[in-house]
Amino acid sequence: MTKRLLSTVLYDIRLQFRQGFYYASGFVAVVMVLLLRQISGVDMSVLWPAIIMSNLTINSFYFMAGLVLLEKGEGTLEAQIVTPLRKSEYLISKVLTLGLLSLIETVALVLLVSGFSFNWLWMLVGIILLIGIYALYGFWVVARYDSINEFIFPSVAWTLLYSLPLLHYFNIWPTPLMYLHPIQPQLVLLKAAFVPVPGWEIVYGLVYSLVVLGVTFYFSQRAFYRFVVRKEGVRA
Repeated sequence: MTKRLLSTVLYDIRLQFRQGFYYASGFVAVVMVLLLRQISGVDMSVLWPAIIMSNLTINSFYFMAGLVLLEKGEGTLEAQIVTPLRKSEYLISKVLTLGLLSLIETVALVLLVSGFSFNWLWMLVGIILLIGIYALYGFWVVARYDSINEFIFPSVAWTLLYSLPLLHYFNIWPTPLMYLHPIQPQLVLLKAAFVPVPGWEIVYGLVYSLVVLGVTFYFSQRAFYRFVVRKEGVRA
């Protein structure tokens, strides 16, 4: 397994570099740094969790979707079926490679704008967990579509569903029910990177995030079997 996974990771890194993912990520980071450094009179410690969530929507959810659609178009995704590579290894490789790219960009973004005024532990833990969940969620969603035209419009609704905790975070819709939302625990951890939060919220953030990650990984593998192996076709 280790050798297969390593080979797949190296292949994915080359593929992402060749397709310009690294350039796109760098460009987005530069633009965001320039924009955010123009903001004055605003408490960035409040804004950073929301900014990080939005940034990872692109780097994890949409980058994963783009890779899957690219491989579908080239026929390489279906070719995975006849190789020894397991669907779990395919998904892990995508999460690891996209995760490394997203982690470097996100941390660099925060450092260049706000310096070192944050808690490294909860920053890294929150980002890593959110990357994994967003990327797997991206695969689960995009697996049912065969082209960018079919995917792009529904993807807005899919991402809006996962952005609902921001309504609670900014007190637009404060409700305890939001703690059931699968993205709420990572938002709590990101918040803890910038401001103190109660200990029970940290425990909640860690435990529930791991549960969500496991569930998302399970359903992503099922989506691989349904839409790639069995070719059930497009699902709206």
